[in-house]
Amino acid sequence: MSESHAKKWQQSWQQTTNPNVETQTEPKPIIKEKTQKRWITPGEKVIYSVFSFVTIVALLFMVSFSSNTDTLNREVQQLERNVNQQQDINQNLSYQVKEFSNPDRILRIAKENGLKVQNSKVKQASSLVNN
Repeated sequence: MSESHAKKWQQSWQQTTNPNVETQTEPKPIIKEKTQKRWITPGEKVIYSVFSFVTIVALLFMVSFSSNTDTLNREVQQLERNVNQQQDINQNLSYQVKEFSNPDRILRIAKENGLKVQNSKVKQASSLVNN
């Protein structure tokens, strides 16, 4: 017989033989409260906090770098547009210089203003510059 069966048998025998005697009650066993196992330990909390902080700082750096790069690219594109516009203006002005340096135009304007020019002595400015 096991110990618990023996105690139960003894209690039942005492009650049948001495019904007026109170039986001894067994003391209730002390139940130890189990501490809940933590899902995350304090050390892990520190590690996760540091990792999260580093990740956030890295993301902020990437966003800042991307923003600066985008701003720089926009400025470069604006400067390229300005350079292209200036090149177009310079080409138009060089074309106008060629038009205005035409000897026929110079002779026409000279005649309009009353000057007499001998055709044999008029030379193109470009041929003088090249020599």
